[in-house]
Amino acid sequence: MLGTMNYFRYINAVSAARKASPIRELTELLNRSPPTMISLAGGMPNPRMFPFESASFTIQDGLKINFSPETMKRALQYSNSAGIPELVSWMKDLQKSVHNPPTVNYSPDGGKMELCVTNGSQEGLSKVFEMLIAPGDFILLDTPTYPGTLSALRPLGCKILSILSDEHGLIPESLSEVLSKWAPEEAKNPDSDVPRILYTIPNGGNPTGASMTADRKQEVYQIARKYDLLIIEDDPYYFLQFEKPWAPSFLSLDVDGRVIRTDSFSKILSSGLRVGFLTGPKPLIDRVVLHIQVSTMHTSTFTQLMVAQLLKQWGQDGFLKHVDRVVQFYRTQRDAMHKSAERWLKDVADWQVPSAGMFFWMKLNKIPDTQQLISEKAIEKEVLLVPGRVFMTDNSAPCSYLRAAFSISSPEEIDEGLQRLAALIKGSA
Repeated sequence: MLGTMNYFRYINAVSAARKASPIRELTELLNRSPPTMISLAGGMPNPRMFPFESASFTIQDGLKINFSPETMKRALQYSNSAGIPELVSWMKDLQKSVHNPPTVNYSPDGGKMELCVTNGSQEGLSKVFEMLIAPGDFILLDTPTYPGTLSALRPLGCKILSILSDEHGLIPESLSEVLSKWAPEEAKNPDSDVPRILYTIPNGGNPTGASMTADRKQEVYQIARKYDLLIIEDDPYYFLQFEKPWAPSFLSLDVDGRVIRTDSFSKILSSGLRVGFLTGPKPLIDRVVLHIQVSTMHTSTFTQLMVAQLLKQWGQDGFLKHVDRVVQFYRTQRDAMHKSAERWLKDVADWQVPSAGMFFWMKLNKIPDTQQLISEKAIEKEVLLVPGRVFMTDNSAPCSYLRAAFSISSPEEIDEGLQRLAALIKGSA
């Protein structure tokens, strides 16, 4: 039912103690004020002392982005912690168009959808963890998983519960089995240790390349409702799905306001710009913004304006056409790796062809642990891959898997790299 989520039960003591930064609040008030406002409050540097006067950027399709002297002054100045208004507005419209979240129509106290800009999706993800997790808490996640997630979680003192996954991602039956030690009604007890958070990468999973089907997502969402879980939908590869129609997101299924979603422009515009965004219930996004106020303060105004002006010129149709071009490139790269794997690794490894993302997850048939092979011998033969251990919650246990990325190397380099790998495997088995 709308408005029944008790967000306070998910927030840890540190996040609950956060208060708005009075100086940051003044900055945002000034940014909303009329030009006649005289500010003797904030410690903003005077833009006349900035050495940069203007800038011009040429886009691949011939468009240009021009920063006039006035725009440059704004680009080099402090800005709102939640993101510059025009970028936040554009991204909200994109989320509504692409995902059609039910939470758009909620009242603010009922988990209405909110959005903020972050320094890539990694900052948003880390701040969500730091908002929700206290020492001793359980967190559910499908394994293997992104090492950045494990590195962010381990110092928080939480207990990781691994959910099994396959070529279609997280397995709902495994999630139900792990949760079966608790009664669903325990979720409402503030003193219970029942898990409150489920983390997953639903599309093009890192490292597996697995993507969850629509049916699985619906099953998982219903389990989340049963146990009152928050779902952290970490989806940097959403726009790298190789076949249409794209699978519905958890955000699109979120009738309760229990999904926090991370997105990133790193894979489709630029990783160096560090522009990501966090979407979820307003009470939780507001807490993240309080953390941003006293940490990074805000994502670079300069890069936000670059992205905002590009998106304004493109419009949603132009943006999605660009996404189609990016998808076509990575689909070709994927096919090149699959072809080379068939040529060189068919007899020594197994893999699933990913339907999204940038990775192949390969199991070596006669090598029980890839750590030494990949971390030492492969480097000697000048081929870089990632051993499977680093993606596991227990990274001391042997693992017969490795991750191969097809994003950056040419098809010729991919072919040569897998040929070198095949020779190593055959020499070690």
